[in-house]
Amino acid sequence: MDQKQFKEEVLPLRGQMMIYAQKFFDNKEDAEDIIQELFLKLWHMRNELPNYNNIPALSTTIVKNLSINKLKLIRRETNQLEGLHPTDEESSISDQLEAKDRLCHVMQIMNQLPDLQQSILRMKHIDGYEVEEIAELIGSTSEAVRMNLSRGRKRVKELFLNLEKNDDSL
Repeated sequence: MDQKQFKEEVLPLRGQMMIYAQKFFDNKEDAEDIIQELFLKLWHMRNELPNYNNIPALSTTIVKNLSINKLKLIRRETNQLEGLHPTDEESSISDQLEAKDRLCHVMQIMNQLPDLQQSILRMKHIDGYEVEEIAELIGSTSEAVRMNLSRGRKRVKELFLNLEKNDDSL
């Protein structure tokens, strides 16, 4: 499918898919993110799209799956942040702030990684996928996924320790 066909056959689905995505989220921004991911995914699949009988049904399925994954991610991040609240009297506000700050730093560092490593780390540690599932989803081998996980973790650790070291020297 060339660019012209894609514009004619796929892009008109935007409104319908946006309405569907908004059913999953409280705000329009999250739904918009899902629609952008949908069209990016469909664009990467553009050569395979003629093999599908019903592109709107495919799009609906993709929106549903992307939305469910995003909701899981939001839930996990919320649970992680809630886990930072004190559970006993020894916890202090400064401890909570430090933990939140470290989590924010790690997320910022992850955003600096190459896209593949970033995606694999998120799938493994945030979305909870197993290595074999990630390999299947990205069309790779388990060994390649493990290698990217290792490299990504190593890089996050290096950058985080450098950041902590720089903060301590201030």
